[in-house]
Amino acid sequence: MTAYEEYATQELRIWQHQMQRSPSFANTLAMRAQRKLNSYIPEKVHQAITGTIKQMVRAVLFGSELTTRKPHPFTSLQLTEALIQERIKFYKRAAAAEGGIIGAGGILLGFADFPLLLGLKLKMLFEIAALYGYSADDYRERLYLLHIFQLAFSSQEQRRQVYQLLENWEVQAQHLPQDIHQFDWRTFQQEYRDYIDLAKMAQLIPIIGAPIGAVVNYRLINKLGNTAMNAYRMRWVQGISSQRIR
Repeated sequence: MTAYEEYATQELRIWQHQMQRSPSFANTLAMRAQRKLNSYIPEKVHQAITGTIKQMVRAVLFGSELTTRKPHPFTSLQLTEALIQERIKFYKRAAAAEGGIIGAGGILLGFADFPLLLGLKLKMLFEIAALYGYSADDYRERLYLLHIFQLAFSSQEQRRQVYQLLENWEVQAQHLPQDIHQFDWRTFQQEYRDYIDLAKMAQLIPIIGAPIGAVVNYRLINKLGNTAMNAYRMRWVQGISSQRIR
Protein backbone atom coordinates (compact mmCIF):
# COMPACT_ATOMS: atom_id res chain seq x y z
CA MET A 1 0.00 0.00 0.00
CA THR A 2 1.03 3.60 -0.57
CA ALA A 3 1.29 5.99 2.37
CA TYR A 4 -2.08 7.51 1.44
CA GLU A 5 -3.76 4.12 1.17
CA GLU A 6 -2.48 3.20 4.63
CA TYR A 7 -3.82 6.50 5.97
CA ALA A 8 -7.23 5.91 4.32
CA THR A 9 -7.37 2.34 5.62
CA GLN A 10 -6.66 3.52 9.16
CA GLU A 11 -9.42 6.13 8.91
CA LEU A 12 -11.72 3.41 7.61
CA ARG A 13 -11.02 1.17 10.62
CA ILE A 14 -11.86 4.00 13.03
CA TRP A 15 -15.08 4.69 11.13
CA GLN A 16 -16.04 1.01 11.09
CA HIS A 17 -15.59 0.86 14.85
CA GLN A 18 -17.85 3.89 15.26
CA MET A 19 -20.53 2.35 13.05
CA GLN A 20 -20.59 -0.86 15.11
CA ARG A 21 -20.71 0.70 18.57
CA SER A 22 -23.67 -0.11 20.74
CA PRO A 23 -26.04 2.81 21.42
CA SER A 24 -25.01 4.82 24.48
CA PHE A 25 -27.38 5.38 27.39
CA ALA A 26 -28.05 8.91 26.14
CA ASN A 27 -28.73 7.59 22.63
CA THR A 28 -31.18 5.05 24.01
CA LEU A 29 -33.06 7.65 26.06
CA ALA A 30 -33.24 10.05 23.13
CA MET A 31 -34.49 7.28 20.84
CA ARG A 32 -37.20 6.26 23.32
CA ALA A 33 -38.32 9.86 23.73
CA GLN A 34 -38.48 10.34 19.96
CA ARG A 35 -40.45 7.12 19.50
CA LYS A 36 -42.87 8.21 22.20
CA LEU A 37 -43.32 11.54 20.46
CA ASN A 38 -43.85 9.80 17.12
CA SER A 39 -46.54 7.63 18.69
CA TYR A 40 -48.62 10.75 19.30
CA ILE A 41 -48.56 11.66 15.62
CA PRO A 42 -51.61 10.29 13.77
CA GLU A 43 -50.93 7.43 11.36
CA LYS A 44 -52.32 9.44 8.45
CA VAL A 45 -49.69 12.11 9.10
CA HIS A 46 -46.91 9.50 9.14
CA GLN A 47 -48.18 8.08 5.86
CA ALA A 48 -48.36 11.53 4.29
CA ILE A 49 -44.79 12.39 5.36
CA THR A 50 -43.49 9.01 4.21
CA GLY A 51 -45.19 9.43 0.83
CA THR A 52 -43.82 12.94 0.37
CA ILE A 53 -40.23 12.02 1.21
CA LYS A 54 -40.47 8.88 -0.91
CA GLN A 55 -41.54 10.89 -3.95
CA MET A 56 -38.88 13.58 -3.39
CA VAL A 57 -36.08 11.03 -3.03
CA ARG A 58 -37.26 9.01 -6.02
CA ALA A 59 -37.47 12.15 -8.16
CA VAL A 60 -33.79 12.88 -7.50
CA LEU A 61 -32.60 9.28 -7.27
CA PHE A 62 -34.09 8.25 -10.58
CA GLY A 63 -33.82 11.55 -12.44
CA SER A 64 -32.48 11.05 -15.95
CA GLU A 65 -29.93 13.83 -15.56
CA LEU A 66 -28.28 11.88 -12.74
CA THR A 67 -28.63 8.27 -13.83
CA THR A 68 -26.85 9.07 -17.11
CA ARG A 69 -23.73 10.32 -15.29
CA LYS A 70 -20.75 8.26 -16.43
CA PRO A 71 -18.41 6.71 -13.86
CA HIS A 72 -14.94 8.23 -13.66
CA PRO A 73 -12.00 5.93 -14.56
CA PHE A 74 -10.45 4.82 -11.26
CA THR A 75 -6.69 5.37 -11.31
CA SER A 76 -5.61 5.69 -7.67
CA LEU A 77 -7.33 6.12 -4.33
CA GLN A 78 -5.41 9.29 -3.55
CA LEU A 79 -6.31 11.03 -6.81
CA THR A 80 -9.92 9.87 -6.61
CA GLU A 81 -10.38 11.14 -3.06
CA ALA A 82 -8.67 14.45 -3.84
CA LEU A 83 -11.34 15.03 -6.50
CA ILE A 84 -14.07 13.90 -4.11
CA GLN A 85 -12.90 16.25 -1.37
CA GLU A 86 -13.20 19.14 -3.82
CA ARG A 87 -16.77 18.15 -4.68
CA ILE A 88 -17.67 17.83 -0.99
CA LYS A 89 -16.29 21.34 -0.41
CA PHE A 90 -18.43 22.63 -3.26
CA TYR A 91 -21.59 21.07 -1.84
CA LYS A 92 -20.80 22.26 1.69
CA ARG A 93 -20.53 25.83 0.44
CA ALA A 94 -23.72 25.47 -1.62
CA ALA A 95 -25.64 23.97 1.32
CA ALA A 96 -24.38 26.67 3.71
CA ALA A 97 -25.46 29.41 1.32
CA GLU A 98 -28.86 27.80 0.84
CA GLY A 99 -29.31 27.34 4.60
CA GLY A 100 -28.35 30.93 5.31
CA ILE A 101 -30.77 32.36 2.76
CA ILE A 102 -33.62 30.11 3.87
CA GLY A 103 -32.84 30.67 7.57
CA ALA A 104 -33.07 34.43 7.15
CA GLY A 105 -36.71 34.04 6.18
CA GLY A 106 -37.65 32.00 9.24
CA ILE A 107 -40.60 29.66 9.14
CA LEU A 108 -42.04 31.17 5.94
CA LEU A 109 -39.08 29.93 3.92
CA GLY A 110 -38.10 27.08 6.24
CA PHE A 111 -40.32 24.56 4.51
CA ALA A 112 -38.39 25.09 1.26
CA ASP A 113 -35.13 24.03 2.90
CA PHE A 114 -36.01 20.36 3.24
CA PRO A 115 -36.36 19.43 -0.46
CA LEU A 116 -33.50 21.73 -1.51
CA LEU A 117 -31.05 20.27 0.99
CA LEU A 118 -32.23 16.73 0.26
CA GLY A 119 -31.54 17.31 -3.43
CA LEU A 120 -28.03 18.61 -2.76
CA LYS A 121 -27.22 15.60 -0.58
CA LEU A 122 -28.36 13.05 -3.13
CA LYS A 123 -26.67 14.83 -6.04
CA MET A 124 -23.41 14.84 -4.10
CA LEU A 125 -23.74 11.09 -3.50
CA PHE A 126 -24.17 10.51 -7.23
CA GLU A 127 -20.98 12.45 -7.94
CA ILE A 128 -19.03 10.57 -5.29
CA ALA A 129 -20.21 7.21 -6.64
CA ALA A 130 -19.18 8.18 -10.17
CA LEU A 131 -15.74 9.33 -9.03
CA TYR A 132 -15.17 5.97 -7.32
CA GLY A 133 -16.06 4.34 -10.64
CA TYR A 134 -19.58 3.09 -9.90
CA SER A 135 -22.41 3.57 -12.36
CA ALA A 136 -25.73 4.83 -11.02
CA ASP A 137 -27.42 3.16 -13.99
CA ASP A 138 -27.26 0.01 -11.89
CA TYR A 139 -30.34 -0.16 -9.68
CA ARG A 140 -28.30 -1.75 -6.88
CA GLU A 141 -25.90 1.18 -6.82
CA ARG A 142 -28.78 3.59 -6.31
CA LEU A 143 -29.95 1.53 -3.37
CA TYR A 144 -26.40 1.61 -2.05
CA LEU A 145 -26.63 5.41 -2.04
CA LEU A 146 -29.84 5.22 -0.01
CA HIS A 147 -28.10 3.02 2.54
CA ILE A 148 -25.19 5.48 2.78
CA PHE A 149 -27.77 8.18 3.43
CA GLN A 150 -29.23 6.07 6.24
CA LEU A 151 -25.78 5.49 7.74
CA ALA A 152 -25.21 9.22 8.00
CA PHE A 153 -28.63 10.23 9.30
CA SER A 154 -29.96 7.53 11.62
CA SER A 155 -29.90 6.53 15.26
CA GLN A 156 -26.97 4.39 16.38
CA GLU A 157 -29.20 1.33 16.57
CA GLN A 158 -30.38 1.72 12.97
CA ARG A 159 -26.88 2.66 11.85
CA ARG A 160 -25.50 -0.67 13.07
CA GLN A 161 -28.13 -2.58 11.10
CA VAL A 162 -27.46 -0.64 7.90
CA TYR A 163 -23.70 -1.04 8.33
CA GLN A 164 -24.08 -4.82 8.45
CA LEU A 165 -25.81 -4.70 5.07
CA LEU A 166 -23.04 -2.62 3.50
CA GLU A 167 -20.29 -4.69 5.10
CA ASN A 168 -21.38 -7.65 2.95
CA TRP A 169 -22.83 -5.66 0.09
CA GLU A 170 -21.85 -7.96 -2.78
CA VAL A 171 -23.80 -10.77 -1.10
CA GLN A 172 -26.69 -8.57 0.03
CA ALA A 173 -27.05 -7.03 -3.44
CA GLN A 174 -28.06 -10.40 -4.84
CA HIS A 175 -31.16 -10.43 -2.62
CA LEU A 176 -32.35 -6.86 -3.10
CA PRO A 177 -36.01 -6.21 -3.99
CA GLN A 178 -36.45 -5.37 -7.66
CA ASP A 179 -39.25 -2.94 -6.86
CA ILE A 180 -38.16 0.34 -5.22
CA HIS A 181 -41.55 0.44 -3.47
CA GLN A 182 -40.36 -2.47 -1.31
CA PHE A 183 -37.66 -0.31 0.23
CA ASP A 184 -38.43 0.54 3.87
CA TRP A 185 -39.38 4.17 3.25
CA ARG A 186 -41.13 4.53 6.62
CA THR A 187 -37.95 3.83 8.58
CA PHE A 188 -35.91 5.92 6.13
CA GLN A 189 -37.99 9.06 6.52
CA GLN A 190 -38.55 8.69 10.26
CA GLU A 191 -34.88 8.16 11.09
CA TYR A 192 -33.86 11.07 8.85
CA ARG A 193 -36.53 13.37 10.24
CA ASP A 194 -35.71 12.47 13.85
CA TYR A 195 -32.00 13.00 13.23
CA ILE A 196 -32.26 16.51 11.80
CA ASP A 197 -35.37 17.84 13.58
CA LEU A 198 -33.59 19.33 16.59
CA ALA A 199 -30.79 20.84 14.53
CA LYS A 200 -33.16 22.38 12.00
CA MET A 201 -35.80 23.76 14.38
CA ALA A 202 -33.67 26.78 15.33
CA GLN A 203 -33.32 27.61 11.64
CA LEU A 204 -37.00 28.53 11.58
CA ILE A 205 -36.40 31.51 13.89
CA PRO A 206 -36.18 34.71 11.79
CA ILE A 207 -32.80 36.50 11.57
CA ILE A 208 -30.81 34.14 13.85
CA GLY A 209 -31.96 31.28 11.67
CA ALA A 210 -29.58 32.44 8.91
CA PRO A 211 -26.24 31.66 10.61
CA ILE A 212 -27.70 28.57 12.26
CA GLY A 213 -29.04 27.30 8.93
CA ALA A 214 -25.68 27.84 7.25
CA VAL A 215 -23.72 25.99 9.94
CA VAL A 216 -26.19 23.10 10.25
CA ASN A 217 -26.35 22.52 6.49
CA TYR A 218 -22.56 22.69 6.21
CA ARG A 219 -22.14 20.05 8.90
CA LEU A 220 -24.84 17.76 7.53
CA ILE A 221 -23.20 17.75 4.09
CA ASN A 222 -19.79 17.20 5.64
CA LYS A 223 -21.08 14.22 7.62
CA LEU A 224 -22.69 12.68 4.55
CA GLY A 225 -19.55 13.19 2.47
CA ASN A 226 -17.31 11.52 5.06
CA THR A 227 -19.77 8.65 5.44
CA ALA A 228 -19.86 8.10 1.67
CA MET A 229 -16.06 8.12 1.39
CA ASN A 230 -15.68 5.47 4.06
CA ALA A 231 -18.48 3.35 2.65
CA TYR A 232 -16.71 3.26 -0.72
CA ARG A 233 -13.32 2.76 0.92
CA MET A 234 -14.81 -0.37 2.46
CA ARG A 235 -15.67 -1.67 -1.01
CA TRP A 236 -12.19 -0.71 -2.24
CA VAL A 237 -10.60 -2.80 0.54
CA GLN A 238 -12.94 -5.70 -0.22
CA GLY A 239 -11.96 -5.47 -3.89
CA ILE A 240 -8.26 -5.65 -3.04
CA SER A 241 -8.88 -8.65 -0.77
CA SER A 242 -10.77 -10.44 -3.53
CA GLN A 243 -7.93 -9.87 -6.00
CA ARG A 244 -5.41 -11.29 -3.54
CA ILE A 245 -7.52 -14.42 -3.00
CA ARG A 246 -7.66 -14.97 -6.78
